[in-house]
Amino acid sequence: MGLTLTEKIIKAHIIDGEMVKGTEIGLKIDQTLTQDATGTMAYLQFEAMGVDRVKTERSVAYIDHNTLQSGFENADDHRFIGSVAKKYGIWFSRPGNGICHQVHLERFGKPGKTLIGSDSHTPTGGGLGMIAIGAGGLDVAVAMGGGTYYIKYPKIVKIELTGKLSPWVSAKDVILEVLRRLSVKGGVGKIIEYCGEGVKTLSVPERATITNMGAELGATTSIFPSDERTYEFLKAQQREDVWTEIKADDDAVYDEELTIDLGALEPMVACPHSPDNVKTVRELAGMKIDQALIGSCTNSSLLDMMKVAYILKGKTAHPDVSLGIAPGSKQVLNMISRSGALSDIIDAGARILESACGPCIGMGQSPNSKGVSLRTFNRNFLGRSGTKDAGIYLVSPETAAASAIAGVLTDPRTLGEMPQFDIPDEFIINDNMVTLPASENEYESVEVLRGPNIKDYPKTSPLSDSLNVECSLKTGDNITTDHIMPAGAKILPLRSNIPEISKHCFEVVDADFPQRALGLGESVIIGGSNYGQGSSREHAALAPLYLGIKAVIVKSFARIHKANLVNAGILPLTFENEADYDCISQGDKLELTGIRAAVKAENSVVMKNVSNGKEIILKIELSEREREIILAGGLLDYTRSKI
Repeated sequence: MGLTLTEKIIKAHIIDGEMVKGTEIGLKIDQTLTQDATGTMAYLQFEAMGVDRVKTERSVAYIDHNTLQSGFENADDHRFIGSVAKKYGIWFSRPGNGICHQVHLERFGKPGKTLIGSDSHTPTGGGLGMIAIGAGGLDVAVAMGGGTYYIKYPKIVKIELTGKLSPWVSAKDVILEVLRRLSVKGGVGKIIEYCGEGVKTLSVPERATITNMGAELGATTSIFPSDERTYEFLKAQQREDVWTEIKADDDAVYDEELTIDLGALEPMVACPHSPDNVKTVRELAGMKIDQALIGSCTNSSLLDMMKVAYILKGKTAHPDVSLGIAPGSKQVLNMISRSGALSDIIDAGARILESACGPCIGMGQSPNSKGVSLRTFNRNFLGRSGTKDAGIYLVSPETAAASAIAGVLTDPRTLGEMPQFDIPDEFIINDNMVTLPASENEYESVEVLRGPNIKDYPKTSPLSDSLNVECSLKTGDNITTDHIMPAGAKILPLRSNIPEISKHCFEVVDADFPQRALGLGESVIIGGSNYGQGSSREHAALAPLYLGIKAVIVKSFARIHKANLVNAGILPLTFENEADYDCISQGDKLELTGIRAAVKAENSVVMKNVSNGKEIILKIELSEREREIILAGGLLDYTRSKI
């Protein structure tokens, strides 16, 4: 029996455990990346481990999230990250060089390698044939220190692509169709592997758009084979020396299979407030819009920008539409500038935004109240745009550009004949915005620069044997990390200051929660299914940790957030009987005893709801390693004990 593409890469990197579905395995990590919204905390954690230099083949620190500098906080974080990178052997991508996933795809990613990043959209690297996984900052810090990265051995899903995309139908429409079929929970515990003749029709940037939004499926990652199209892209980046062919064996066996006929697809749109709330553009055509934003790590490649420029050339954005465009990297911006495409975009009335994440994370360009915003981004969670009552719709660049001109949601197939768009034979290569680390002889003299907003990692302690606590918050299903720890221009600058950022924890759900939790001293959170979906931001665990949350009890967890809770020393528990969720109310007194013994030797613990006398069985679904981490008080304490 042959191997899947996923199995081949895992087999080459597994250093702990066995390739058995559902069991925990440890992987050697070749590359890491961080971005500045998560990077400061990751590097504080790295320093706390006491490791002299990074041990990976390549680690890169990117500045792409907190680029709006309305105070000293973001600038101080950038200075800190730059100095840490120089000292500890990390390459530093300066502000303005571009979005981490776009730049990493262009300049650093390698087929067949493993990559983890402190950003949930790290699976973008799967477009190059990498096992690229989003993780919490502490997991990334451990990997940088030479530690093993652990995941549950996933199910592998084959999505066979047949045919070829019709004119004006794009890669964005492919992944929206996958989300429509599988939902935001459909990828949990799985790696999505794309195969079939249709793969050959997609360039690396198009493949990367698809793997990028695999994060919205809840998937561990997504991956395409490395083939002649991969070589074509790397050669154009003057990196053909890193290419290797890697694909699934013809007789590979998959856990699930799905077929998508590319030729049958049409332009799609994800409606508020979930990426899987997908309809065809045709169904909603004519809906008045107020804003169109093109960019993000999903759709900011040169290929995307050239298509947009072609659509906008000689036209003007509708007077009622605010049009903003953010090229994904300095390379992309430079190339559309030299080709004249940038002039076409500017002439059409577009506002040119920085080569950064920007509006995707609520960092500027919030729409008007009750406005309709079309975005080529990956998430449309409630309030993420900075305007809580806005309607955020996710579309392709082609749909966004056509709609910006018309003033209403428009099917781009109405534009007429589409020319052929291809990646260039040669990209402009200029890496002068990447700063190399200090040499082995110099690094000890490098000073790490800290600002007053940078605070230490929250204090942790070994797991208590009993809890007599109150339920400080009860939530519903599909709580996202944006619900738990919002983004946006107001909050993101506080990512290096857990005491301050914790004041905003769950503010879109219950503004009184932070004060209530602090007042209780210790408490627990009750949640529904798919709790913690969305971003990899570990702040969604660190803020509750600071607020005294000792356990989170839910119907089911999203993968990354559960791992982050374990890393923070917060006990993740699930209901053995989901109906027991209804037996707990906010404010109820809850009692758990014999917790440490249960974590060590059992798979469940009994919780008594003192307020109503109900006894509830809770599952402890942790690996042996995770149990040790929880008992120690979190991954940092556990790692220190092993060094």
